[in-house]
Amino acid sequence: QVQVVESGGGLVQAGGSLRLSCTASGFDFGDLTMAWFRQAPGKEREAVSCIDVNRTTVYANSIKGRFTISRDNAKNTVYLQMNSLKPEDTAMYSCAAKVLSYCPAYWAAGGVFHYWGQGTQVTVSS
Repeated sequence: QVQVVESGGGLVQAGGSLRLSCTASGFDFGDLTMAWFRQAPGKEREAVSCIDVNRTTVYANSIKGRFTISRDNAKNTVYLQMNSLKPEDTAMYSCAAKVLSYCPAYWAAGGVFHYWGQGTQVTVSS
């Protein structure tokens, strides 16, 4: 069983930055493909980014160029560096994990990921 825990959310002004962290335990972290999703109140869950075991990354168009996903296998942690934040980035950000070596073409649907964290709230004020 993989446990996933996010941290790093908070309140930031528009144009600011935050770095989210996600730690996964209970499995060899190096064998996990990890992803970030977000959900704003009243909206559908939205895929943000995915990173596979070889550090190949995929980004949603809405955040491309502003967010960077990375991983530190020694710390069992994946990061989401968020720059140039906008009020529309306000959401609950959740981390997901899958014992898989790559981000599949349908990763953004979310269903491929078996393990999810509770989420960390990001609020961007205008």
